[in-house]
Amino acid sequence: MKIQRAGIFFFLILVIAFSSCEPNNPFDTGPPYDFEGNLAKDSLFIVDYLDTAQVDSLYRIHDPSGVVIIVQEEGAGSRPVNGNVVYADYTGSLMSDGTVFDTSVESVAMANDLHVEGDEYRPIRFLLGGGTVISGWSVSFRRLRPGSKARLVIPSPYGYQNVDRDRIPANSVLIFDVDFLGIE
Repeated sequence: MKIQRAGIFFFLILVIAFSSCEPNNPFDTGPPYDFEGNLAKDSLFIVDYLDTAQVDSLYRIHDPSGVVIIVQEEGAGSRPVNGNVVYADYTGSLMSDGTVFDTSVESVAMANDLHVEGDEYRPIRFLLGGGTVISGWSVSFRRLRPGSKARLVIPSPYGYQNVDRDRIPANSVLIFDVDFLGIE
């Protein structure tokens, strides 16, 4: 009986020892995301972009987050707050090379080989502060009035961070040309 218990005990110790050394541990997600480090690196790229970009604008908003909003047409009315539903047309591109990766405008999708037959190209509708869009959008739209047209320059920590997404490489600074259609 003592030998059988000792054998079971030894077997359990081996199972625990080997399972703790599992090379495919699903809880091992690698090093933590370096939010501040990536923001600092992206800020340098954004400064260079702003120095050379030929963008007509009324003014630029440098949000403390690092997001830059280049206002091209001023809207009217109240700025949205958390809980407002925002409507906008947009075109998203990579700051690094200008590649368009997404749009709500069918003609832009067709011109950039993004068009998918059967997709509905219409303004995006999202709840501000609801977590359904990248955080850079929430930061940006809080600073705009309905009717505004703007270019949003979003550092990777406020975009998709270190996650590869379809046409967007990890740690990409994103550019969105937006037409803020309204709120409800």
